[in-house]
Amino acid sequence: MLFQVYGENAIFQWGGLIAVLLVLMLLNWWSIKSKRGALVMIVVIPVIVTIYCLAVAIGAGSGAEWALQNQTHLYMNGWFHYAKLYAALLSCISFMLIRFQWGIGKKKWFIYTVPGILILNILIAVVSDFEHAFAAWYTWDLSSEGVWLYGGWHNVMNAIAGILCIAGLTAVMHIYVSKPLGESGGRDVIWADMTWIWIIPYDLWNFAYTYNNLPTHSWYCGVALLLAPTILAFVWNRGSWLINRGHTLTFWCMFAQVFPLFMENAPFSVLPTMYADGIMTNGAVNVMPMTVVSALALIGNAALVVAAVYRSIKLKKGWWGHEMFTNTKDYREAMERAEFHVGYLNGQPVTAAEIAEATEEGRS
Repeated sequence: MLFQVYGENAIFQWGGLIAVLLVLMLLNWWSIKSKRGALVMIVVIPVIVTIYCLAVAIGAGSGAEWALQNQTHLYMNGWFHYAKLYAALLSCISFMLIRFQWGIGKKKWFIYTVPGILILNILIAVVSDFEHAFAAWYTWDLSSEGVWLYGGWHNVMNAIAGILCIAGLTAVMHIYVSKPLGESGGRDVIWADMTWIWIIPYDLWNFAYTYNNLPTHSWYCGVALLLAPTILAFVWNRGSWLINRGHTLTFWCMFAQVFPLFMENAPFSVLPTMYADGIMTNGAVNVMPMTVVSALALIGNAALVVAAVYRSIKLKKGWWGHEMFTNTKDYREAMERAEFHVGYLNGQPVTAAEIAEATEEGRS
């Protein structure tokens, strides 16, 4: 097994996983379905969390005891957590401006923020993987948050997988806005060419990252947090995995930044099996699960690049600039939800003839 989810706390650990998964999916649904939900989750709550984190940082910097003993300062003071939170939040703000066509969201150049912020998020983790690899090359290293990490080739393999994941992106400028979602004013952002062919390798890579570098959190941020956007994209809003991912990542990061003890203390805390002694120490280590998940991530993302290159050669088009997987059911179902283009064709309607032509070309 990858995790120590057995024993007297198993019911709490599995229950916590299911609760996190369901809450993230519900909040994401509300923030997409409703303009009010979007404003509450993407503007109001992040402002409150930011004020809280600033107060803790300023208090800790001035030596205030309440801040020095605050759980956010003790367990979430690393650069990665803040970088990830605000990079994810930036993506949510970008999506909101695009889907509601507010302000600069209507500008042609603004479309670059969609792939740009995604690539930034991946690169943050890639840098972190390399950092942990060389800070503790097959030895233990105690992070600034009191977590023992074990570096090695598994980090390097996964960092390369992250780079391949970026290389495997297709149709980075082909972004659409959905038809209205009911009477509450919600809309969705659609990247129709981002099908399971890219999503699954990304999930493999991101899970390996959390398993290797955020081991005490990976049961939640590596399992529940990855399942939430993927399940929703497959059963509810086809083609909108990326906005699901941006929203759920932001919501989780805000919660984890304020309440890290949920993951750190029993009965909800879960350790991976890399800690061979069964407790989080710098004792015996089990390298095998870290190596296996990283190898799977590398293989999956190498296959992704091969698939993109193959389709590019077959269609005689560059895969970054053109849609490659128009022959798939995922693409067709996503395009049926689309109402208009954004970016260089901002506001231009998506027509049935356009979808049929792209689909037919993909089959050729």
